Amino acid sequence: MATKDSDQTAVPPQDCDLGALVEDIDRDTVGVVMGHYGSDRVQLRPINGGTEWDAFTVRPLTAREELRIRNAARNAASRQGL
Repeated sequence: MATKDSDQTAVPPQDCDLGALVEDIDRDTVGVVMGHYGSDRVQLRPINGGTEWDAFTVRPLTAREELRIRNAARNAASRQGL
């Protein structure tokens, strides 16, 4: 998921806002922040729903990445008639 125009570094998990889109660097997957657990991890959920997972190393998305991912999720939902 990391792109050349988004070489941002990881942020502490406790600095992520609930509902924010972040990239789990270890899994190379984007998720929505659903909760904080201690100071070392956040719980993420796929943007289209699904099973949550714990993430220890995350980075915020750039505005361009977030727009692209949210639009892709909306397009996928509209193709499924949701």
